Amino acid sequence: NMAAAGAAEVAQALSRPLSCLREPDCGRAARLRALEAIRAEVQERPLSAAVVQEVFGAQLVRPLARCLAGDAAERCRELALQLLCHGLSRGDRPGEALPVLLPALAQRLCPPQGFEPSEELRLGLVQLLSLLLQRCGASVGPYLTDVIRILQATLLDHYAEVRRESCRCAVACAQAVPEHFHMQSESLIKPLMQTISHQHYRVRVDVIQATGAVIQFGNGKSVDDVLSHLAQRLFDEIPKVRHAVTTVIGEWLLHLQDRYSYFHKLIPLLLGSFTDEIPENTKLAWTYWEKIGLQWEKENEEDLKDKIDFSVSPSHYPKGVTQPGLGCRELVSRNLSKILPGLCHDITDWVESTRIKASQLLYTLLLHAEDHITQHMELLLRTLYQACLDEESDVVKNCVKAAELIGTFVSPKVSLRLITSAFEKTPKPSCIMVLTAVIRGSPKEILQPHLTDLGNTLSQAGVCQRSEEVFYMEQLLYCVQALIEVCQEDCKEISFQLMKVLVTVMAIPCSQHLKEKVEETMSSLAQVQQLDSFLYLYKQHIIQLMEWVSVSCDDWTCYSPEILQLDVIATHSGPVIGEALNNFILILTTCLQPNKDPQMRLKLFTVLSQLLQKASETVNSQGLFPSYLETVIKDILAPNLQWHAGRTAAAIRTTAVSCLWALIHCEMLSPTEILKVKDGLMPQIIAAMDEDSKITRLMACRIVGVFLKVCGRQFDEDQFTNTYTEVLKRLDDASCDVRLAAAHTLTNWFKCLKDSDVKSAMETHIEFLYQELLIHLDDPDQNIQNAVLEVLKEGSVLYPELLVREIEGVVHKHQTPVYCNQLLHHIQSAKESA
Repeated sequence: NMAAAGAAEVAQALSRPLSCLREPDCGRAARLRALEAIRAEVQERPLSAAVVQEVFGAQLVRPLARCLAGDAAERCRELALQLLCHGLSRGDRPGEALPVLLPALAQRLCPPQGFEPSEELRLGLVQLLSLLLQRCGASVGPYLTDVIRILQATLLDHYAEVRRESCRCAVACAQAVPEHFHMQSESLIKPLMQTISHQHYRVRVDVIQATGAVIQFGNGKSVDDVLSHLAQRLFDEIPKVRHAVTTVIGEWLLHLQDRYSYFHKLIPLLLGSFTDEIPENTKLAWTYWEKIGLQWEKENEEDLKDKIDFSVSPSHYPKGVTQPGLGCRELVSRNLSKILPGLCHDITDWVESTRIKASQLLYTLLLHAEDHITQHMELLLRTLYQACLDEESDVVKNCVKAAELIGTFVSPKVSLRLITSAFEKTPKPSCIMVLTAVIRGSPKEILQPHLTDLGNTLSQAGVCQRSEEVFYMEQLLYCVQALIEVCQEDCKEISFQLMKVLVTVMAIPCSQHLKEKVEETMSSLAQVQQLDSFLYLYKQHIIQLMEWVSVSCDDWTCYSPEILQLDVIATHSGPVIGEALNNFILILTTCLQPNKDPQMRLKLFTVLSQLLQKASETVNSQGLFPSYLETVIKDILAPNLQWHAGRTAAAIRTTAVSCLWALIHCEMLSPTEILKVKDGLMPQIIAAMDEDSKITRLMACRIVGVFLKVCGRQFDEDQFTNTYTEVLKRLDDASCDVRLAAAHTLTNWFKCLKDSDVKSAMETHIEFLYQELLIHLDDPDQNIQNAVLEVLKEGSVLYPELLVREIEGVVHKHQTPVYCNQLLHHIQSAKESA
């Protein structure tokens, strides 16, 4: 009664302003005054809820709603809105206003009839709708169509705050009338998805939360329509947006009505958050996932009974990783066949961020699937071969980690068979990368029975000689390193095969850096076999390596990889090559015949020449090389010193001459040996003094000098004549070094002739030689002048008077007569001392 009395009193006070509002020709100022008067009566007086309800329901709702929907003055609409909000929040039966207010809101907010121009008012109208939904709850049911129609419009409003309030309204609506809502929820999905990529991150967060509720309380089938949009938001740069996605997916996986149908679609999205860069998001995803796993375990207890009772934790597990719970593992294993094809497609997507995310997810899935990976091996390997060649290093890193899990969980009988069968087609570097990762992930004892097959596969020519590409060879090297690291001393049984691979890698023309890595790997292979250094590995395998490399040596060309391999075996093995001379000399004899490819011979001669420079540390380390000298000189050097046209032929003669000089210089070719071979070599060496190459001329002069010193006294007239005429020409050589060597050689020539039986027969030649040498006393180089002076001093012993006559004939022409005078003085003192 008191409420009725209070209401009657207020009603009386309101009668004038209300009648003013009802008049059709009431002006703007009058309407405004009327609304202000109503506010003074209703809002500014302390009325009870019952009085407010009575006044509102009976008198105010309709005129205020009318004003809200159609008044032209913005201030009037604003006052009407304020009064309505006051009435709804204070009155105790707000539901009675629904039939009037909802149509008015729809009229003002839904196209085509009305559009509220003021942003603030639009926001206020949506807040009014929110208030209605909160206060009226289930009573909104019959008016749901209007609510949905309003939200469809306001979710796409230009004003971000209106969108956000609309999202909150959608959540309130879903919670208020779930049993009606699921019939119409789908109508909100389209506008929500149109707003999910809004530029304001707060709008994106609200849309995601609203989507979660709309589907949770509405029609679960809409999951399919929103999944791709939610997945896209996992790449959002704002952590709060990703947090919202994780929460929504986690909630769905726990509470969605038909979640079992959507496990395979939702699990990848939740697990994708495990690698979020923000720890809080990662933790959230893990917390949800553990709950989901436990809930699923409870729901399927009967089914899992055996697994729970007899579960054994794996003996070999990735270091530092905790094994996920049984429910989590089962969920992934049972859905893997549905998840993998799409995921494998994403790993090779054109968008970089998608590939990175997919590769991270692959690792997480395989960690859960454990030995269930086996039935998906072919698809997995195909994908990994492609993804390991990705130019994005993160993708490669994640795929290699995933491949290591194959080694951990899949029997090598299966994995190695599949991978090595891929080698039989053209092996890509990525096949080797995957094999390396599988080896790294495998326990030593499980790999042991497969070692021989692995060693044989890697050392096949089709695998280790398939390419000279540095990247491919690097992968091959890493594979060998992985085998040594994992299998340790077990590698002894494939030590030779691994050496073949390492020699092949070292033999490709590549960086010093890679060669150093190969050497380190050889050292670790030696170490696991308790050998002191890699030289002992060569010692262990040198004969096998020589036999392996020389199988086809009769057909080698300059392009044969075996030449470079032989180079590595011969030069890198240091003193050990001295233990395999039989094989080595046989290869050289076969390949250095003059009818073989010139470029190839040049390469081999270069190797031999390098070895002979340090013979005592290489080929002669065991002191056995001299017994092969005759073969080396007669069958290898002599045939290659023959003159043939062309630059390559000239280069071959140069290396052959340098080999001969190395033999002489390190005194391996003893005087006895020189006597044996001089007749066969002398004509070629004399001819070599006329080569284009300065270095060849220089060494040829020196070799002739040594031959004269050793056996010149046995020369006949022709040999003396042929020798001096060629050596004399070299005094006109462009190179000072060659002129100097020629002078020293002529000194030896005179020494030999002094004790020879043919001295008298050579007089005219000696006279000619005196004349020529006196001309060369004017050489522009002082060292050569001194050397020629020494030659003449040595030669003056033969026919001193003849030489004096020659000197006196030319002394006045000389630019430097001082040398002639020194020579005369020398002859005089020699005569006196005699």
